[in-house]
Amino acid sequence: MFEDILNPVDDNLLKLSKLLSEQVIGKNILINSKSSGFPDIKDVSVAIIGINEYRNSSFSSSKYEIDKFRIEFYSLFIGNWNFKIADLGDLPNGKEIEDSYFMVNKISIDLRKLNIIPIFIGGSQDLTSSIYKSFEKNNQWINITSVDNRFDFSKNEKLISGDSYMSSIIMHKPSYLFSYTNIGYQSYLNSQEEIDLIEKLFFDCYRLGDVLDNIKVTEPVFRESDIVTFDLKCLSAILTGNSKYSSPNGFDSRSICALSRYAGISDRVSVIGFFELFNFDLFHKLFAQILWYFIEGFSCRFGEYPLYTGEGFKKFTVQLSDRDLIFHQSQKSKRWWVEIVIKSYLDNKIKSNTLLSCTYEDYLNACNDKLPERWIKASKRL
Repeated sequence: MFEDILNPVDDNLLKLSKLLSEQVIGKNILINSKSSGFPDIKDVSVAIIGINEYRNSSFSSSKYEIDKFRIEFYSLFIGNWNFKIADLGDLPNGKEIEDSYFMVNKISIDLRKLNIIPIFIGGSQDLTSSIYKSFEKNNQWINITSVDNRFDFSKNEKLISGDSYMSSIIMHKPSYLFSYTNIGYQSYLNSQEEIDLIEKLFFDCYRLGDVLDNIKVTEPVFRESDIVTFDLKCLSAILTGNSKYSSPNGFDSRSICALSRYAGISDRVSVIGFFELFNFDLFHKLFAQILWYFIEGFSCRFGEYPLYTGEGFKKFTVQLSDRDLIFHQSQKSKRWWVEIVIKSYLDNKIKSNTLLSCTYEDYLNACNDKLPERWIKASKRL
């Protein structure tokens, strides 16, 4: 395991928690501290790991003050949660950045083997590449969703940085990336070449304005995701206290918490990372609440993935002008899925069906003879 590598939480933070109510998070989670040692994580469901690896970031060379975040997070009241949460402390930077990449990869693998969701906080978004590679031996397609105002591509596939990590993921061989979705991109922060590449690869992307107008459209995306990362430069500069790295336009506090909750509710999300964090008092408070909403979402999971339609699901067949589409609605969560056909690479006559998360609006559009956009792109990728 990795318990000997992680730096424990400062005991002074535990002393501060003693002054608070018995119902706060700080008194109801397992904490790796000097006084109590590394906790028994056998029955833990989610685990927090702090990171301060910024060597491949254009964002900032200063360390994120994780303990200031912890003060805010520990003081929040727990929800109606019946599972264990652990704060495993902080991962020290390796001698070389590749050492940090290796340890993030290892922690992701080891915790998932224990059915624990790793929550990486801090560091730069190039660490997403290490998380992605931790799925390499799973022999399955991987879906990544990034909440970010940029696509983070680069012409140089050998370069890995917080601004170009997606290129290394796309060029990695063998490739097991099925889908990448960007939520919150801003057109003026991305080149037309990058936008064209997204279209060429049949990936999904949602402009900031469209998400703010209808944030519910993102829920099916998270439902399909294995890995979710947040680049918190996507927040409005008023929330980060940093106009150099943040945009005047960006997500507000309510929308970012809603997105984090959607990520938590997803039965499929098994790793999440919150990167590019700001040292600003208001931001520490906000980030504590963002993480609270992810855990709150996790407590509301419906257990509908892998999905088996039948009992508890209603089936709807929609006749379009050129095809039939079959939709399924869960009577438990009221969420929707649409069937999609997979053709064999070796023989086009061999077909099978799988399910794609969708919205009620997608069903209504199909009733009006309009194919869902995500269905079209997923079909082309398949």
